[in-house]
Amino acid sequence: MFEDRSIGLLAEGEERAVVTLWTRCNLVRPWNDPVDDIRICRDSGHGAVLVARDEGRVVGAAMTGHDGHRGVVYYLGVDPDARRAGWGRRLVAACEAWCRAAGVPKINLLVRKENLGVLAFYEAIGFADTHCVSLYKALDPERATVEAGMKADWAAKLAARETA
Repeated sequence: MFEDRSIGLLAEGEERAVVTLWTRCNLVRPWNDPVDDIRICRDSGHGAVLVARDEGRVVGAAMTGHDGHRGVVYYLGVDPDARRAGWGRRLVAACEAWCRAAGVPKINLLVRKENLGVLAFYEAIGFADTHCVSLYKALDPERATVEAGMKADWAAKLAARETA
């Protein structure tokens, strides 16, 4: 499925390395457990975690999947020490190939508002702003309350950094 042999599916035992990478890339948030997200992705049959390896070392990873209509990319991260070597482009191409093989005609990705630096990268490889707003709802009321508090704390930390 993947033309680039340095990118493949997440192998057993690589979960810790991938979560460490995503954490290092500042993609992990307290309200989303990346280990649980990997499990859900793998168990659903509608997604995959793709891993970029350089001489056996995990240098990038992305989660991709689809809902039958659109593909999506989450958690795309490249080790800061391996950036500017084409790994991000290659991971995006692998996610696109995975979605194409699943028969979905379009692909979306989510970029957090505070991650402005990555927007130029995605625009350069053909992604465009949809001028849509992404909304969500936690289906577990207790989880929704906990997440709301965590997100408020996170927003306060970001605001404090901006004013510092």
